[in-house]
Amino acid sequence: MRKVLVDIAERTLAAYVTTFLGLLIADGFDLTSVSAIKAAAIASLPAALSVIKGAIGSRFGDKGTAAWLPARRGADRA
Repeated sequence: MRKVLVDIAERTLAAYVTTFLGLLIADGFDLTSVSAIKAAAIASLPAALSVIKGAIGSRFGDKGTAAWLPARRGADRA
């Protein structure tokens, strides 16, 4: 269960950071503006959806991870 939670946390953080940076770059990268705060708030939406996706994946996808697709047979697993 701990592995799944770490997997979901990593995916959530990655979704938040990439969305936030993408919005900042598209807006001109001004961290002092109100639009940077809006970008931070908007970036939380894909991150929240990532948590939901991970929860669904851990239940119906590859057991032990947040992936939706099953693990490949014969693939090394850590």
